[in-house]
Amino acid sequence: MCQDRISGGDTSTSIRAPRQKRSREAWARVLDAGVELLSERGYEGFTIAAICDSAGVAPRFIYDRVDNKDDLFLAVYEHGLGRVRAGQSELERDERWAGLLPEELVRGALGEVGARFRENAEFLRAIVLLSSTVAEVAQRGATYRAEFEGQFVGLLSRIEADIRHDDPLSAMRYCFDTAFAAWVVRVAYGPEFSALGLDDDQFDQHLKELGVRYLLR
Repeated sequence: MCQDRISGGDTSTSIRAPRQKRSREAWARVLDAGVELLSERGYEGFTIAAICDSAGVAPRFIYDRVDNKDDLFLAVYEHGLGRVRAGQSELERDERWAGLLPEELVRGALGEVGARFRENAEFLRAIVLLSSTVAEVAQRGATYRAEFEGQFVGLLSRIEADIRHDDPLSAMRYCFDTAFAAWVVRVAYGPEFSALGLDDDQFDQHLKELGVRYLLR
């Protein structure tokens, strides 16, 4: 599949969902295998043969579910992002954030941004690098980013009165954008891309302190 061939479309309609339990389990293995291949080998390692070997299915099983490799890739992409989104729900868990001071809330929210990248680094690296050449991946990534930003801003809205900017909403969005972009670059190109020599924990702490200083001080 050439990179510029990946086209849009609703993957929920392009996939013929298996009905039997055994087939559903096999399809789940296919999706998991696809995510792992993207994580370990990048886009170039994403082949039908490798996925079949890893998932223990025949090519015919995959083509019974999707028409082509493009559809399979997009299904795997959405499956992988589903894992990332599952972690994002932490931003909406009220009991996690109740009673925190403004500085604690900012650090916690930025920590969740970092956690999503750190926990899914290999998969997101493959996706980020692919998005630079594939419009469909870039478009879906932008939708995901907007969703993440909304959750982040929704959480920090609790302390809107404490944010020292004339436009607190724009400040919260800028704070998210800075952290998100920083992690994108780090995941895509590695810590060696920066001359600061920080490990992930140090990098995370610097972003948290930057966010606190920008929003609250």
